[in-house]
Amino acid sequence: MATLALSWSEWSALDAIALGKRVRSGEISKAEVLRQAAAGIAALNPKLRAVLEVFEDVVTNPDTDGPNRDGSFYGVPMLLKDVLSGLKGRKLENGSRQFRGNVAQVTDPLIENYLGMGLVPIGRSTTPEFGWTFDTTTDYLDELIVTRSPWNLERTPGGSSGGSSAMVSAGVLPISMASDGGGSIRIPASFCGLIGHKPSRGLVPRNLGSSEYMTRHVYEGVVTRTVRDTALALDGLSKGPEGGFFIRATPAVPSFLGALAETPRGWRIGFSCGPWGVAAPVDPVVIERLREVARTLEGLGHTVEEVKDADLCDFAVLRRGYSTHQRAVRRGQFEAAQKQGKSLEDLRKLMSPTYYQHLLSSQNTTLFDLQQAFADNNTSIRSFGRAMAKYDALLTPTLSIRVPKANGPYSPYSEESFEPWFERLYDAARFTFPGNETGMPSVSVPAGLDDEGMPIGALFHGKYGRDDMVLRLAAQLEATRPEWFSPRPKHHIAAGV
Repeated sequence: MATLALSWSEWSALDAIALGKRVRSGEISKAEVLRQAAAGIAALNPKLRAVLEVFEDVVTNPDTDGPNRDGSFYGVPMLLKDVLSGLKGRKLENGSRQFRGNVAQVTDPLIENYLGMGLVPIGRSTTPEFGWTFDTTTDYLDELIVTRSPWNLERTPGGSSGGSSAMVSAGVLPISMASDGGGSIRIPASFCGLIGHKPSRGLVPRNLGSSEYMTRHVYEGVVTRTVRDTALALDGLSKGPEGGFFIRATPAVPSFLGALAETPRGWRIGFSCGPWGVAAPVDPVVIERLREVARTLEGLGHTVEEVKDADLCDFAVLRRGYSTHQRAVRRGQFEAAQKQGKSLEDLRKLMSPTYYQHLLSSQNTTLFDLQQAFADNNTSIRSFGRAMAKYDALLTPTLSIRVPKANGPYSPYSEESFEPWFERLYDAARFTFPGNETGMPSVSVPAGLDDEGMPIGALFHGKYGRDDMVLRLAAQLEATRPEWFSPRPKHHIAAGV
């Protein structure tokens, strides 16, 4: 291995802001940074299986794709998640045989924003097919690629942003692309001990082939190791071209990073580990970790009070609206495949078992079902809005479960019947789905480790459009309990390979 500019301990201690400052000051060159990131990927990817490809032309010339030299993150490497927004000329295969070999024909606004901040896409991270579940496993490249947690190789890093999260958690990269259709930023952040922020609906521009109206539940952003990186990234990501938004949420503050300077004081915070419409209970270890978060917030002078489910919304209505809209969106994909001359049998051979079953279930949706889903969405948004008018934030677990096995009960390659598989998926992610349905912001933050040494996440939900408030609360917790935010996983770049 060539001589590296920094020791791995020094490298992994730098967040994206700190690394960018070193590049701008000339302490380390952008070429040295890209070479070191590529070396880190080469060292850990055989274990983690988190990266599909490294852009060798970018390692040779970091300016290949035009990152902004004046950006705060100039020279900082990141991975592009292999789904949704794309970079012109780079593969965008959606983790699916149906799109194998597909190359993005345009650069989407989100990617333009990454480049505008100076971030340097160094490669592509793994994702389950179409970002479908929170177990990052795929076989679309003719081999079973199971992305694994750096905390325990038998466990999943989550998903669908599992590849990005594994590499950030392992200290190889400080920041990476993520997206969230039901928790896919926040869930892997929870499983990997990271910061995972799902922005308010309309705050970050969508890819040009979609809109907040067509797929209201989908959001894009980043996973990071520090709240300040997330905040500065949001400053750049919340920009966009005219026509880049169908729904446009104007940032509530001039700067999300600047907002962190104002410490929350005396906030009223709702707290819930309730069923949220699910029969299965929340894991008691998760509940205990969340109660410790609540006690910490009370020690900071906040008022924390438990909230009844009925005071938040009718969770049966929310679940019906979300699930129906998900199926209706898939029906459009099925009809597009038919126009390409692909039969159901063709799709069965191309797709993972659970995704194919989901596609089949979409055929039963009607126009009335879609209209009902929009009515349900309206009901849920209004209900959560009334509830959040009483609170500055709402604290819940990120998930009701602890970190499961890789290619395990939530794998897209399960041969289980679809309905019980999806029921279990929804039950586990009961606290993340509502943010996708309502458009409210939320951020998952580390809440310590369980008795097996695996991370557990806490989720701060906020008022619509007030991403600054959940980030300020996350930053306050980070400053107060730094030990929750700093432990290293077993398979960490600084631990030796």
